[in-house]
Amino acid sequence: MDHATTLSHRIETHTARVAVIGQGYVGLPLAIEFARAGFAVTGLDTDSDRVAALASGRSHIPDVPSADLQALLRSGRYRAATEPAILSESDAVIICVPTPLGKSKDPDSDFFLAFSPERIDPGNPSFKVRDIPKVVGGTTPACGRLASALYREIVPRVHVVSTPKVAELAKLYENVFRNVNIALANEFAVMCRYLGVDSREVIDAAATKPFGFMPFYPGPGIGGHCIPVDPLYLSWKMRLNGYEARFISLADDINRAMPGHVLRLVGEALNERGRAAKGSRVLVLGVAYKRGIGDTRESPAYEIISSLRDKGAHVSYADPYVPTFRVNGTELKAVEATARELRTAHCVLILADHPEFDYRAIAHHGRLIVDTRHSVPGGGTVGERLVRL
Repeated sequence: MDHATTLSHRIETHTARVAVIGQGYVGLPLAIEFARAGFAVTGLDTDSDRVAALASGRSHIPDVPSADLQALLRSGRYRAATEPAILSESDAVIICVPTPLGKSKDPDSDFFLAFSPERIDPGNPSFKVRDIPKVVGGTTPACGRLASALYREIVPRVHVVSTPKVAELAKLYENVFRNVNIALANEFAVMCRYLGVDSREVIDAAATKPFGFMPFYPGPGIGGHCIPVDPLYLSWKMRLNGYEARFISLADDINRAMPGHVLRLVGEALNERGRAAKGSRVLVLGVAYKRGIGDTRESPAYEIISSLRDKGAHVSYADPYVPTFRVNGTELKAVEATARELRTAHCVLILADHPEFDYRAIAHHGRLIVDTRHSVPGGGTVGERLVRL
């Protein structure tokens, strides 16, 4: 048998050894799915602390329960490692690491392989790895067939495209779609504020249309890797070809202006109560970039907390997923969102609407609440103390 036939047989019989490089929000769930399917899987990561935690059965992401990880460790179908030498004994290697941008927002790597773009939505219980169709593009037809054969062992639907470029553009288009629509929702929220209308009520009303509309909601800014970073790869590539991607640029401008808009809301709300930002105690709820996870990459909380501190505000934060948060070289430690913390804050600023927060307690104890996620129930006297995005 030739090599392709041998590898195909090993995939079909689940005897292929799989290595997944990167054990973060994308790589770890993928590795776990292959291990559940019966493959021998090694998760490779450069973070020795992360690898040690995984080896001891402690998962660092909500999508992979520690109990599931421990069961697979005991069965011998999963192991974590830091040594690249394990790649030499692997039949299939899946790379799950981001391509970072330099200071000029250009990719710092020009080396790309045929691959299947990730579609992970961290913290979303409705769509796990096995629930999301995979797009696969191979550099050759044989590469495409083998990659799709591998993924079909853990994912019911695999969509094969003609080239890696098509696969990558599909991923970039998905992210541009979200980036542009989030920007539209953010700009719409700013316009609704000028008009004295609740943007969430308008969007929810529009979402009752059963066709031709998909709801996106405003927020304090974009975070993670997919929305604020990935579309810039495409605009960078197009600039090299002499074309300016105007939608991407405009969406990026609008979304990156949202932290400044939030800061103005806080400043105006404090001013209406006779206070300046300087000397005010601000309790930030949630520094992760979205609810239900501890990922702070590109989180708007960095800019917002930094600016508040620069203005002289005393800032503390609560986040059940982020025990420490470093801002401009200063490490802040999370506090509990207790009744006392809520009462003593001159302003409670909600940036990530984690399900663990008690929003009724926030509404009851908060003296002034700036809610960028529409998470606090309004009405009555609460409405007088509540400012929404």
